[in-house]
Amino acid sequence: MALQLGVLIGYSAALVALGVFVSRRVSASATFFVADRRLGPGLLFSTFLAANIGAGSVIGASGLGYTDGLSAWWWVGSAGIGSLLLAFWLGPRIWSVAAANGLYTAGDYLEHRYGSPVRATMATLLWFLTLVILAAQLIAMSEILEWVLGAPRWLGALLGGLVMTTYFAAGGLLTSAWVNMVQLVVLLGGFAIAVPLALSEAGGWDVVLAAAPATRDAPGFLTGERSGIVLVALLVPAFIVSPGLLQKAYGARDARAIRVGVGLQGLVLLAFAFAPPIMGMIARTYDPALANPEFAVPIVLTEGLPALLGALGLAAVFSAEVSSADAILFMLATSLSKDLYKRYAAPEATDAQVLRVARVAAVVGGLLGVLLAVVIPTVIDSLTLFYAVLGVSLFVPVAAGLHSRRPGVPEAMASMGVGVAVLFAVRLSGLAQLSRWLDPTLVAIAASGLAFGGVLLLRHGWGRRS
Repeated sequence: MALQLGVLIGYSAALVALGVFVSRRVSASATFFVADRRLGPGLLFSTFLAANIGAGSVIGASGLGYTDGLSAWWWVGSAGIGSLLLAFWLGPRIWSVAAANGLYTAGDYLEHRYGSPVRATMATLLWFLTLVILAAQLIAMSEILEWVLGAPRWLGALLGGLVMTTYFAAGGLLTSAWVNMVQLVVLLGGFAIAVPLALSEAGGWDVVLAAAPATRDAPGFLTGERSGIVLVALLVPAFIVSPGLLQKAYGARDARAIRVGVGLQGLVLLAFAFAPPIMGMIARTYDPALANPEFAVPIVLTEGLPALLGALGLAAVFSAEVSSADAILFMLATSLSKDLYKRYAAPEATDAQVLRVARVAAVVGGLLGVLLAVVIPTVIDSLTLFYAVLGVSLFVPVAAGLHSRRPGVPEAMASMGVGVAVLFAVRLSGLAQLSRWLDPTLVAIAASGLAFGGVLLLRHGWGRRS
């Protein structure tokens, strides 16, 4: 265990050092928020992929793989589908609007397109929701240390929170983009070695299938108890309109960089999506009655691989969690400093003051994320809530706003309000138990679209084209 701990500590220290070094180039909010819009395809590829492979993609999806088998592919696979739609449809469009109008955040776009009330509503909602997904990343980090050292959850969450808050608060998007490149090499390299070797050490694919639950078709692809194609409704919209991802897209130097960089990482996500479910299925060969399925990856890396390779694998997983966590801090910092502080609390604030508030917001957000990580049960529980609310509140207003100038504040507010209300109504009523197609997120997005369209027709007449 000393080897694993030493590798994790050394790796964490290296990330912080690199982040602090790069942050010396950050002296203005434009650099902090959008990296001066100079990110090319390579940096966009790495920062998007590092953000999209996180707690849900590794710890959560492997836990689903442990219980559901290959149908867990749809967790990361849906993120890949959403990324491709962002790369070739919405991303270039919204980048053009952002570059032409000097927009830094998703809130900037919502106000530009709909007005101040929509921006204020969404910024407030997302600030609190984002703390939930930040907690998910920290839960995953703490589960690694809990398995390796038997450390309490708060200690693992505190260590992860300290690492990502330090380097992100120092330099924002520019720092994240460069640190993410290192994290990505460790992440992809670690999994490229760990998955085939772990499969071999477990006795091969036939042995893994034999360890699957007798009552469930583990290798089934389209359906699972908590996974399967139904995850498309939950995750694809969220990965198209996530404020953190949109803001990373704002940092592109041109629309082509988005199509190439984000498109390639979407394809990589589709391939990587097989790795976590397979790791979860392998874990069942070591412990068919694992109390917490989210320990699947740690058990494979510590018990199914040689010590050094297992330590490198743990570093790869830790890298995934930290890289996603900094993308979430990005949303927290920019939402509070630009969407709320600069826009409403202190419109006269200088660039230096906005930058200072952004850094303070990152530190406060990191601390609150650690506290939430101690009380939220699992990674999947927190991520499911976040992605659901994100998709039903943002997808329709953002997508529709890029294709028509006619909708305004009433349409956007109705869409967000009805979508979120229906989401929680369906979740609490238990309708989803009647049919998988009554998935709360799917029903809520449909309701959001109907509310948006209904208000538009009422305001502008049934016979007019929008």
